[in-house]
Amino acid sequence: MIKNSSLRTIILFISLSALVVGLSIISNNIWGGKPEKLSELNELIIEKEMTISQFGKANDLPNSVLKEIFDLKVKSDLGKKLNEYGTSDGIASIVGKKLALVSEHTSKNWIKILVKFVLWVIFLSAIFIFLRKYKITINIRKWMLFAAILIFGIIMGSDPSPMGTVKDAIHLFAIKHVIFPPRMIALTVFLVIVFLANKYICAWGCQLGTLQDLIFRINRSNKHKAVIGRQIKLPFVLTNTIRIISFFAFTVVAFAWGIDVIELIDPFKIFKPSYLGIMGGIFVGSLMIISLFIYRPWCHLFCPFGLVGWFIEKISLYKIRVNYKTCIACQKCVSACPSTAMGAILKRNKKTIPDCFSCDTCIEVCPTDSISFSIGNRTLPPEDHFNKRKSPEA
Repeated sequence: MIKNSSLRTIILFISLSALVVGLSIISNNIWGGKPEKLSELNELIIEKEMTISQFGKANDLPNSVLKEIFDLKVKSDLGKKLNEYGTSDGIASIVGKKLALVSEHTSKNWIKILVKFVLWVIFLSAIFIFLRKYKITINIRKWMLFAAILIFGIIMGSDPSPMGTVKDAIHLFAIKHVIFPPRMIALTVFLVIVFLANKYICAWGCQLGTLQDLIFRINRSNKHKAVIGRQIKLPFVLTNTIRIISFFAFTVVAFAWGIDVIELIDPFKIFKPSYLGIMGGIFVGSLMIISLFIYRPWCHLFCPFGLVGWFIEKISLYKIRVNYKTCIACQKCVSACPSTAMGAILKRNKKTIPDCFSCDTCIEVCPTDSISFSIGNRTLPPEDHFNKRKSPEA
């Protein structure tokens, strides 16, 4: 079989897709797992002179849940009158909020989540050290991306994810007016990672982001050219406009109608296939195919965390930087970059720099080692730097 042939690319794409779905089904069956969301409680039965115990039995609420809702100290508190806690509407509001938090807590596999965060720290630290000390080659990058998909998607599942911390937080607050503290902690951790190293959790830790990235690179030759069709670099003004509109629309719909529109097509459910549904399956399948030709389409066009992370990466400590003293203005980095990010970073002719996923492609192709993933502010290129191209020997 000819290396980098179209047939080889198609076979790799189909094999990767089948492997992800198949192994995810097996993994989910092994984990067993709890439902992603508990069923909604029907309209509460609240009557005058009803005790807390009677209220629990009428609404099928166990004592452990009643204890959380009403902050009961001893078992005898179950005999307290319900009207001591306010009016019927007030009690319904309190119970609704408390049950939302209990539902969130109950639906999580906390051991699995803790293990996943520990693995994230270990894996990202290893990638960071490798990225700082060595150039990441084409094949090494693919294996790193596959390892991330295998660990954080196939084995550890769709939840938690960077996107979920933003999406689910907004939706929960919109419908129940509560904030789930563990989710805020997870979001903070993810944003701290973005602050420490430019878009790092998205680049190397996000199960869906790395899957899209690997699919894109399956359709790339060793010369960073598309094997099938053409790989398109969408203008950042277009992708970010769509992403902002998507984020705004999602938020408005959530607050106005209580609907999580992303949930219907959530691409992270490729790692939990039984929850996809027909619409979700069609969307995810289309997204994977598009990923052959557009670099990380979900990240650039729709991801809520991608948008939030883009703001934070403006102040990231470690980022892609250019040493213009040794740069020969060959612009191989711009050509090889899978998006428009390196063009903006190198030339700095635009104030707005697109999402940079610290993929190391620019470092890999630079003939003079003028690009680094390092700490510090980016400098501006000298005047007429790109009008006076130098040879590598200069």
